[in-house]
Amino acid sequence: MTGTGLVTFGEALAVFSTPAGKLRHATSVDVGIAGSEAMVAIGVARLGVPSAWAGRLGADEPGALVLTRLRDEDVDTSAVRTDRQAPTGLMIKDFRNTDVTRAAYYRNGSAGTRLSPEDVPEEHIRTAGVLHLSGLTPGLSDSATKAAFAAAEVARGDGVTVSIDIEYSHALWYPEDAADILYDLVSLCDIVFTGEDAARLLGFDGEPEDLAAAVGELGAEQVIVKRGPRGAVAELHGSRYDVPSYPVRSVDTDGADDAFVAGYLSEFLAGTSPDRRLRTAAACRAFSLTVPGETPGLPDREALQLLARPR
Repeated sequence: MTGTGLVTFGEALAVFSTPAGKLRHATSVDVGIAGSEAMVAIGVARLGVPSAWAGRLGADEPGALVLTRLRDEDVDTSAVRTDRQAPTGLMIKDFRNTDVTRAAYYRNGSAGTRLSPEDVPEEHIRTAGVLHLSGLTPGLSDSATKAAFAAAEVARGDGVTVSIDIEYSHALWYPEDAADILYDLVSLCDIVFTGEDAARLLGFDGEPEDLAAAVGELGAEQVIVKRGPRGAVAELHGSRYDVPSYPVRSVDTDGADDAFVAGYLSEFLAGTSPDRRLRTAAACRAFSLTVPGETPGLPDREALQLLARPR
């Protein structure tokens, strides 16, 4: 890794999903991986920027699956810890109908929940351009919370940019617990991605531009409020930007936010303008919507050329 690359730190899971319909009726499943930080690492690598993912996996086939898929994408996994006392987390995904999917998570006692400050890849972080975290990993356990803060502190201590996507899951923790912890973690970050609901979880209110400005008052110079099909609003280095969406037919929304984050961070690491960072982020999100599955929907540079101009 060099100072131009990305390091992500958090949870990764193996995924088994039905091609269509409920699991009980399936005779085969598709096999893949998930985890916000892992998806962002893959997305950045596909866009031509060096990336690494660090976390904890079980010494099992699901863990081997995660490692194999990451390595196949040229993601550095040299800082991954193997936990021989706990399994790799799983996600089972099936379809309620053509528009609705259901995901069941099996992560209680998983290797990911046992993340601790000892797992923080300090050397990788110190030589990175950006450390990226998510709001999901701190919700896994107390030790995972401490690990996320420890990683952010290492980065800040060496002047490395810290990025976070404030994601919140009701399945992981209560809103009041998440709000206090994520507020403090966001205060350590330089780049913040958030949805409107996540920003309100932290206690902010108002229109998207108000939310961006309020989150920025915690210290981040770059705040992007993701608005799904309505694009995004950003407050970057004191200037406001409205981010348009792309006119595409959506077939799968899973992984769209991770694609957006990967697009933005890849351009930030490449040193491009704020406008280009946002345009690439929107294009990555749009492309991901047109492809079923989280990993398959992460575009490379060639794929982005297939999109029409934003409306």
